[in-house]
Amino acid sequence: MVLDFFQSVSYSSPISGRQAARSIGLRRAVRDDEEDNKELEALGYVPSFRREFSNLATISFAFSIMGVCSSVASTFNTPLLLGGPASVTWCWILGASNCLSLASSIAEIISAYPTCGGLYTASAQLCPRKHRPRVGWIVGWLNILGQFVGLSSSEFGLANMILAAVSVGTNGAYEITANKVVGLTTGLLIVHGLLNSLKTRQLAYFTSSFVFVNLGATFVITITLLATTSRAEMHPASYVFGADGLVNGTGGWNTGISFLLGLLSVQWTMTGYDSTAHISEEVRRAAYAAPVAIIIATFGTAVSGWLLNIVLILCSGPLADLPGPSGSAFLAIMVLRMGKHAALALWFFVCLTAFFVCQSGLQAGSRTIYAFSRDHGLPDAGFFGQVSSSTQTPLRAVWLTTLVSVLPGLLDLASPIAANAIFAMTAMAADLSYIIPVFLRRVYHSHPEVQFKPGPYYMGDGWLGWAANVNCIVWTLFVCVIFSLPTEMPVTSTNMNYSAVITVGVVLVSGAWYVLSAHRHYHGPASNLPRKDGGALGGVEAGGEKIARESAEDV
Repeated sequence: MVLDFFQSVSYSSPISGRQAARSIGLRRAVRDDEEDNKELEALGYVPSFRREFSNLATISFAFSIMGVCSSVASTFNTPLLLGGPASVTWCWILGASNCLSLASSIAEIISAYPTCGGLYTASAQLCPRKHRPRVGWIVGWLNILGQFVGLSSSEFGLANMILAAVSVGTNGAYEITANKVVGLTTGLLIVHGLLNSLKTRQLAYFTSSFVFVNLGATFVITITLLATTSRAEMHPASYVFGADGLVNGTGGWNTGISFLLGLLSVQWTMTGYDSTAHISEEVRRAAYAAPVAIIIATFGTAVSGWLLNIVLILCSGPLADLPGPSGSAFLAIMVLRMGKHAALALWFFVCLTAFFVCQSGLQAGSRTIYAFSRDHGLPDAGFFGQVSSSTQTPLRAVWLTTLVSVLPGLLDLASPIAANAIFAMTAMAADLSYIIPVFLRRVYHSHPEVQFKPGPYYMGDGWLGWAANVNCIVWTLFVCVIFSLPTEMPVTSTNMNYSAVITVGVVLVSGAWYVLSAHRHYHGPASNLPRKDGGALGGVEAGGEKIARESAEDV
């Protein structure tokens, strides 16, 4: 009897324990999925995706969309050369602190409206019925514009980063041309289109590693720079934080404006807050996981990015030697301190982080297109608002996003000025689409047709919530003014900043399109729940039934 007891403990218990744990985990996952799907149905949509993104994958996705070390690498020249070293360090923490209020405001709304339409869907729900079509239309197109151009510019930046490494590796013998940059950009977009054609479970597994590469590369570069730079060669604190680090490289703006142009780097990096919302229909416990991921990623990016910028300036060497032959001050500093081979080895991980940014950006953008088409916002009769029966992902929207994102890059062959103008409006279009729902949330909070039901992440209607909302709106409008300024003086046709003109133009054109035609097929976010008259299910509705059936079979 005693022997039997110990044998059962030694051999049977671990196996049965693992089986029991797995069974409990499966039941809990199914229960969470059922609750998420009920919440989605309450918002008017049939569940169409498998919820395979865990907490880790969701947080990793949120980190990857900002890609701290690659985003700093691709934007570092702007604050360094326009405002000087002090602009790099102080503008980062100034911008990041205010971005936290925007991220928190967005997280609150996403927690209440966890759909792949994100802030587009929320905007239409946060205003009276008569305004919903127009508000949804404008916010939808601003958000889509920001995501398309953001993806294209990120791929364009990645292509330049890869070619810069080749140039350094060949000691400048390799010539970088527009044809090579555009060709590589197009190839990278196709690769990301293929990767985004995987099933949700595979995407979640792949995405889970992004955060480790992202933060790992940032900290390794930071530590290596400090270790390879002697104390005597480091710049003093007055250069990193003080007046000695103020440089006016604009050619005409005063020192205050040149300093504030340093905000362009942090605002370009810390954007895409809503991207986690666009995968929320693929996330377990989305009302909790999506907003928490946004806050964690924003805070983590703010802190790690500030430390990285401080160390880069501390170890930067003479400002006159930057940005160096590669055209990247970030890479030039690494080569100066680590040597060419070590710098290129770490640069691989910087490029890998940028690769992950584009991968996440395409996934988020395709879900936005899917949601907008599902609501009949595109003149496609819902063609792009359907999921594939084989992968349970919106393959049509994935490839539409991929192909359209190629176009801004191709524009560089005809007119680099026009291409840069298109790229410049990314953050402006995205940020404006962010603050509209925050503004509506406060203006119509007591309107009888607006029933804002707070989610688990809720700042409340007290001073904290109001302060965060007002601050993020004022800050975003202020930064949009900075985005609109030409970075060099005197202004010519080659250095003119067209971002504001193009953004306003897109709003006007989309508004005219709505008035002349689109109002016939778009009436705001539209429910795709089965009709009460017993009509047959189709499209995404059928996909929802399939998921429910497969989940039951898994258990």
